[in-house]
Amino acid sequence: MAGVQTAVALREQGFTGPVTLIGAEPHQPYDRPPLSKAVLLGKAEDSAFDIDFEALEIDLQLGREVTGVRPAAHELDTPSGPVPYDVLVIATGAEPVVLPGAGGVPGVHLLRTLDDAARLRPVLDEQHGVVVVGAGWIGAEFATAARAAGCAVTVVEAADRPLAGAMPAEVAAPMAAWYAETGAELLTGARVDRVEPGRVVLADGRTVPAGAVVVGIGARPATGWLAGSGIELGPDGSVTADGALRTSLPDVYAVGDCASFPSARYGERLLVHHWDNALQGPRTAAANIIGALAGDGAAPVAYDPVPYFWSEQFDRFVQYAGHHGSADTLLWRGDPAEPAWSVCWLRDGVLVAVLAVGRPRDLAQGRKLIEAGARLDPARAADPSVPLKSAIRQ
Repeated sequence: MAGVQTAVALREQGFTGPVTLIGAEPHQPYDRPPLSKAVLLGKAEDSAFDIDFEALEIDLQLGREVTGVRPAAHELDTPSGPVPYDVLVIATGAEPVVLPGAGGVPGVHLLRTLDDAARLRPVLDEQHGVVVVGAGWIGAEFATAARAAGCAVTVVEAADRPLAGAMPAEVAAPMAAWYAETGAELLTGARVDRVEPGRVVLADGRTVPAGAVVVGIGARPATGWLAGSGIELGPDGSVTADGALRTSLPDVYAVGDCASFPSARYGERLLVHHWDNALQGPRTAAANIIGALAGDGAAPVAYDPVPYFWSEQFDRFVQYAGHHGSADTLLWRGDPAEPAWSVCWLRDGVLVAVLAVGRPRDLAQGRKLIEAGARLDPARAADPSVPLKSAIRQ
């Protein structure tokens, strides 16, 4: 997504020089969200982008792995020979975290690529009993698809609640009930000791039968190939881009899941592993590349978005905008036992994040208010009958 959008944005913004897009996968560039939905359930064969790369004069090189970069020579290393560049954009995304000890065990799957989805489709078609390791976003989405396909599903989560790394306990707690509503079993505080053929063994000795195991325990930036390049990486493995999405080396930019960036809005560096970031960041990078090549001395464009993502799970549409890490106030809009509700986070009275379950208007209005740095009246903001835009403190 991020690589494709960078190439397209360069053309849309008027760049006429050569553009080469290199990808390790052999498939036409594709969108990832449908992999856990339509593609997985067999409702679509793929999710390729509807882009005419030839008409845009983008040199698309598929099935070509990049093994390293030599900035001093302005060259990439590949098994078939070096690739020179004037400007390099790193858009290698993230790779899923592998469950320790599960490598090579038959029936253990990840869900990150088109090939992963293709391998999992027969599992759903044959209605195998499935164990999902991890109750994060991808675990919940896969569990939803597996139940829709008629599979028995057990989700095991090492933490005491779903979405432990993403949401506060009081917000995640009502989401635990969603699993049982669709017939999936959720086991929290359940750490996996090992995976054996046909079963998952938990640390407390319990065993869970498993016709297949799907691991969704997070992802990390795919930046191992940058070792020795001199490109600065953060403790989380991300490329530490600046506010213009430039890396620590000249003529090298980074976008999408592999890159973190400083947010003036939130006063911290953000690493955002979501679709919208892979859409928005490339537009900023393209503008700054074109400006730097023009040499007109114009100030670079700053990248400081309001992060946004969505998830479709258990017959609910969940949306989130912002970043709640530094919030000091949490407000509920509606009863979390009901089908639709929202949560707002404030910092010093200013809206910094909103989570909306079945309340798209709250999300749409909240996102604009976050962008504007709006200060809200807590009492009115906590009233679900009051539109968020009408809760601005005058």
